[in-house]
Amino acid sequence: MSHSLMDNARKGMLVKQVGPLALIQDAGRFGVGHLGVTQGGAADWISFRWANWLLGNAPNSAALEIVMGGGLSFETESEVRLALAGADLDAQLDGKPLAPNSSFKLLPGQRLVFRQPRLGLRAYLAFPGGLNAPEVLGSRACTAREQIGGLHEDGKPLKVGDRLTWKGTAPAVRRIPEGQGPRMPVSGCHLPIVLGSQIASFSGRSLFQAFNQPWKVDNRADRMGVRLTGPSLHGSLTGIISEGIPLGAVQIPPDGQPIVLMNDRQTIGGYPRLGALTPIACATLSQCLPGTEVWLTPVSVSQAQDDYRDQLKVWS
Repeated sequence: MSHSLMDNARKGMLVKQVGPLALIQDAGRFGVGHLGVTQGGAADWISFRWANWLLGNAPNSAALEIVMGGGLSFETESEVRLALAGADLDAQLDGKPLAPNSSFKLLPGQRLVFRQPRLGLRAYLAFPGGLNAPEVLGSRACTAREQIGGLHEDGKPLKVGDRLTWKGTAPAVRRIPEGQGPRMPVSGCHLPIVLGSQIASFSGRSLFQAFNQPWKVDNRADRMGVRLTGPSLHGSLTGIISEGIPLGAVQIPPDGQPIVLMNDRQTIGGYPRLGALTPIACATLSQCLPGTEVWLTPVSVSQAQDDYRDQLKVWS
């Protein structure tokens, strides 16, 4: 047996209890939209990148996206340093609290548990060199609707008895600089939106309401889309010829309540759109618990691009 295979045989972490949703994710699956295969990938890509950065991993290294926590627990078979970023899901190591946005060491037999959201919705757990999982269409990302990605190539979340292994051995030990880490949204946060080509079809009253009144994140929210509840928006278009849907597209269906389309969205759609949330706004929305108030704030394409570049520079 080669040294690398022997190392993999010795290192691992077992799933002892599952929570609502724990998925293997990377940056996403690109270049396959023409096949009807969606993007997938980490919903809060900023926290995902920070988790990998903390270990010195490549930015696209596969990690775990953990939603809500709900008692998800692991037991490690070997000594390992992991990193945690994003939401505070009351993570505990052998009953002692773990701070989000930091790395930590586990010893054989120790148990890691994620309990419930205290701030934010999704936490990202990174492993040295990234998690081992089969690559499907250029990505390891889990997409439940298309049944691809993940440990068993079926797009399903982790289940009891699953064994996680990772690629690296000795990760870097880093600390996030003061004031630069992931920020979890609070009620009243603003979501920048780039206006779309159908914006003129909405009535003046609807446009005023869209951008001058708060919206509430509905409990009908998942990796495909997030419904916002508030004033009913209407315009001259009830439908359009189906067209490609970008990440963050804000569709207005006949009931007038916006749906923000997220990572696991369908690839085409025929509802008129206000525009699309910026990538940073999508990361923010993915961390909003139901009932959170948000404001849609129009920004220019150039401003959205500048903000995106500034975020990427943080890791360079």
